[in-house]
Amino acid sequence: MSVIESIHAAHGATFGERGGRRVVEHYGRPERAHRAVRNGVGLFEPAYGVVVVEGDDRVEYVDNVVSNRVPDAEGEGCYALVLDPQGGIEVELAIYNAGERLLLFTPPDLAEELAADWSEKVFIQDVEIRVATDEFAIFGVHGPTATEKVASVLAGPATPERHHSFVRGSIADAGVTVIRTDALAGEESYEVVCGVADAEAVYSALETQGSSAAPFGYRTWETLTLEAATPLFSTELEGTIPNVFGLRSALDFEKGCYVGQEVVSRVENVGQPSRRLVGLTVESDAVPDAGAAVFAGDASVGEVTRAAESPLLERPIALALVTFDLEADELSVRVGGEEVPATRADLPFVAGSERSGRLPAYE
Repeated sequence: MSVIESIHAAHGATFGERGGRRVVEHYGRPERAHRAVRNGVGLFEPAYGVVVVEGDDRVEYVDNVVSNRVPDAEGEGCYALVLDPQGGIEVELAIYNAGERLLLFTPPDLAEELAADWSEKVFIQDVEIRVATDEFAIFGVHGPTATEKVASVLAGPATPERHHSFVRGSIADAGVTVIRTDALAGEESYEVVCGVADAEAVYSALETQGSSAAPFGYRTWETLTLEAATPLFSTELEGTIPNVFGLRSALDFEKGCYVGQEVVSRVENVGQPSRRLVGLTVESDAVPDAGAAVFAGDASVGEVTRAAESPLLERPIALALVTFDLEADELSVRVGGEEVPATRADLPFVAGSERSGRLPAYE
């Protein structure tokens, strides 16, 4: 359930579900909200699960089971993955060192499972793991003027400059944590974290104080991240090895990560992939479905992971997983039972104020 559902409803929200959580789909005319974000700043309530890890061994424990180095300095964070024994992605995480505890943001439906699984594997370490999703409200601020927007309402420190770093201050007299995120929408981006009791006051200040921020929902979030060529967990990442997406920001190749007590070597299990993520512009009035086949001539070379009408390009665009060594740029995609022309596109489809930190990067 949304933390501030009554406010969303008063704005005329249409609701949906993501990962078992009730979320805002849109407020009407999601393409208009999309342009408002690209031209200024937008306000979004994402759905996360939140796991808290405490105890003297918290950093060492989490570092042993994820794909990236967990920072040991307060105020720093990272993007990391939990991998299965074959190197496939089981969970994606944003991990923040908040001093005496680590805060882990997970896909909304995976926090309980992750906390239970990790708790079972704690032996002699001083580690306590619990789900804290209901304790926090989290709001995303995205757009080329996001820094200006956050700075105008944040009392105390300056806005953080590095991706996955954060500061503590106040907004509307409520204590908040402000995180600089890795620009998944292809724009300057922050997440503002507060207690649930302060959620309405913080959201109202972010929306209306200083320059106004346009509220938007998941329909707009999905087109923004598609234009930015950001692979998402539910549509691209889950179950696939990280190098298929060139996710170098999530991997530290000098460390191992554990599944149970078995070290998973990313050098062996997350090495040269057989597929890669590419962008396509589609010559059709209809949008391809997820799973639509991609062809080079008569040969099937991959499938669409997701597609949408780009509000800025005013045509269908798609992300697709194709064979890694595919050289052809002129392709076709099956839409409504027919093959329609598609052209391989440079990524991102739309260049915003920042490049997504998860934009595919292949050597």
